Amino acid sequence: MTEFALTLVAGGASEPLLAAHVDRVCKTLALDCQRDWLAPDQACDLVFSTDAPAAEITEIALDALDGARIDVVCAPLSGRRKKILISDMDSTIIGQECINELGDAIGAGQAIRKITQEVINGNIGFSDALRQRLVLMKGMRFDLLERVFAERISLNAGARTLVQTMRAHGAFCILVSGGFSFFTSRIAQQVGFHDHQANELTFNDDELTGQVREPILGRSAKLETLNSLCEERGLTPDDVIAVGDGANDIKMIAAAGLGVAYHASESLKQHANAHIDHGDLSALLFAQGYRKSEFVTP
Repeated sequence: MTEFALTLVAGGASEPLLAAHVDRVCKTLALDCQRDWLAPDQACDLVFSTDAPAAEITEIALDALDGARIDVVCAPLSGRRKKILISDMDSTIIGQECINELGDAIGAGQAIRKITQEVINGNIGFSDALRQRLVLMKGMRFDLLERVFAERISLNAGARTLVQTMRAHGAFCILVSGGFSFFTSRIAQQVGFHDHQANELTFNDDELTGQVREPILGRSAKLETLNSLCEERGLTPDDVIAVGDGANDIKMIAAAGLGVAYHASESLKQHANAHIDHGDLSALLFAQGYRKSEFVTP
């Protein structure tokens, strides 16, 4: 049998995690559960041994919660604290899709958003979609990108806490995006990532050329980054937690020891070990067994 930790995390202060929720899940699982509250009213681990797969346990727990705004993550107890964090940026670490915000700034937002949504849903190839959207932004000035970053881009709740806490406990944290290095470089510095990777925009006299430096970083490149980091550090994918929200994250999410779909599309949830639908990014710390008292909050 495998020893699991089933983590219940409240979706927000307006709907706390109650002892009654924990009781209901334990009763439905019909297992000898050891309870460990990671944060009062916010997160609780249930530890038990079973032959059932994690996905089945998760579904049973979600059914028992009957629609309560509580996230559920089930993972083997051994090796819970990951040594690498690899994260998407747009709609994951930040609350926006940068390319959509750029489109809005030049009046091409509707056309660009339509293509972006097709990418997130997995209905169009990422590279082709990126090229299509960049053509619509040809001629955009560099100073307008700076204004978009300053005025339109904001961090998602828990982003700094997630990265700073994992970093303080020895994990390597990298931001890997199919977006643009103009944004990842700034976000990585704000949040505290060790490194970042993204696509490189090309300019001519401070204006976008409508092209991007090849090769385009897409879903395969994200997986390659995961694998190369593991090789460099003598680790395995089981030592990795990966988080993202769209189809472009599928390969890295599927490969990671803990792949988390964060407020994500259904196309990604199908490939993830866990999905966070209600809580903020700090839920990924609870999912690794961190106590609230261990969080590093800038």
